[in-house]
Amino acid sequence: MKALKKVIYTALVTFQAGIVVTGGAVRLTGSGLGCPTWPECTPGSYTPVPHQAQGRLHSWIEFGNRLLTFVLILSILAAVIGVLRWRKQYPEQKKLLWLALAQLLGVVAQIVLGGITVLTHLNPLTVGAHFLLSIILLAASLSLRQRMLQTPRISLSSTSTLLVRILLVLTAFVITLGTVVTGSGPHAGDIQAKRYHLDPRTISWLHADSVIALVALTFALLLVVKVSEDVSHRSLIMRKVGLFFFICLAQGLIGYIQYFTGLPEALVAAHLLGADLVWLAIWNIAFTGKVLSKRT
Repeated sequence: MKALKKVIYTALVTFQAGIVVTGGAVRLTGSGLGCPTWPECTPGSYTPVPHQAQGRLHSWIEFGNRLLTFVLILSILAAVIGVLRWRKQYPEQKKLLWLALAQLLGVVAQIVLGGITVLTHLNPLTVGAHFLLSIILLAASLSLRQRMLQTPRISLSSTSTLLVRILLVLTAFVITLGTVVTGSGPHAGDIQAKRYHLDPRTISWLHADSVIALVALTFALLLVVKVSEDVSHRSLIMRKVGLFFFICLAQGLIGYIQYFTGLPEALVAAHLLGADLVWLAIWNIAFTGKVLSKRT
């Protein structure tokens, strides 16, 4: 039974992260308007048609991302059914039901927001909102997984708790600022898509400075955990903070390389995957350390 739960809820987290990466692939290949209408792909057809003006490759890349949404929906339905079936085994039934409901409502909101994104011809504001909603749903899916699998949780010292909360907010800021960098850069998803009227260099360096602050505070958390946490659970939280530190360093390195090499698509895609991993890692720290509010 536990193995089945692990498969269902790990798949949910994986697909929530995957939809972010495939959405980025749509943008990086210039296929954002491969299906120029919504909910149809092209007027009169829900699938790409031969000799479509947007090009066969672009239309199928965009359509493929839409298809993955249906796979995600199936994963969400499996997770919801699992909660309904097994919830009586857990003392926190209401939290599980709310987290499952958030997945259902979230995917509906994503479908609607995705349609608005297409209809507004990839306005960077709606593209960014589409991404940030995925990040919220990714966090909720991880919380649901960890609760369903009853992963160990510990109580951190007040200093560690404060630092984790600061890191959680700072990570959210870094990711949000990253959407502004994207909205100001060259990979718009379509040659005619609007861009933010901001200096890409200035906003990129502001983003880089926030990442440096994130890495520095994470190193500080490692030191605080090492000297202030109880030895019985120190190794658990140290491993999670250490993993977050390593992911942040790797993400920062990718960011610098892509900036100085002219934003090659492969590195931008890797950076997008890194954003998923950074967010999952800090959320897992906060969850394990009981830093999140009672509603999460």
